[in-house]
Amino acid sequence: MTLTPSACRLERAGRALLAWCAFPGRVAAWLVLAITAAVLVAVTGNAMRAGTLLAWNTDLPLLGTQLTMTGLFDLQWHLFAVLVILAGPFALAEDRHVRVDLVADRLSERGRAIVDLIGDLLLLLPFSALIVWLSLPFVGFAFKSGEGSDYGGLVDRYLIKAIIPVGFALLFGSALGRILVNVARLLDSRGSRAAGEG
Repeated sequence: MTLTPSACRLERAGRALLAWCAFPGRVAAWLVLAITAAVLVAVTGNAMRAGTLLAWNTDLPLLGTQLTMTGLFDLQWHLFAVLVILAGPFALAEDRHVRVDLVADRLSERGRAIVDLIGDLLLLLPFSALIVWLSLPFVGFAFKSGEGSDYGGLVDRYLIKAIIPVGFALLFGSALGRILVNVARLLDSRGSRAAGEG
């Protein structure tokens, strides 16, 4: 399908926004290796009944001054959470998100664009904006209170909690990008039909 110049510019802007918002998720995919390594070390350390795995003098963000078995278990879950949250915008940009294929397969390209547009405008944008808005005080409280593990795990929990507003802001941006792409397609298909009738 050949787009008109204005629809082409709109689609290019949408695709650029989608690509930009998907980039952190593409990079976060490498966290699978870190999670796998953390699980292997945790299983080995647990079998050896290790308590503290590493200790150092400098206070590091998230880790503090030592890495304990408890901290390693925390790290596994936190890395997994980062991976999942950042994967959302990537999945949306790559069109690999879950949808009702039974319905989507029966729709035309225009029909799918309309359904995606309505869903993005009425559901995804408001939901993403709401999560960003509600999670900011959550992150702020964790930062101000110096929240960390109560049982010898990781410190600086605000760093992990900050992934929530970041991830959902990226999801919001991905939804905006997809809206631009779908609007370009709909405008172009309407213009093509009008030209065909004329």
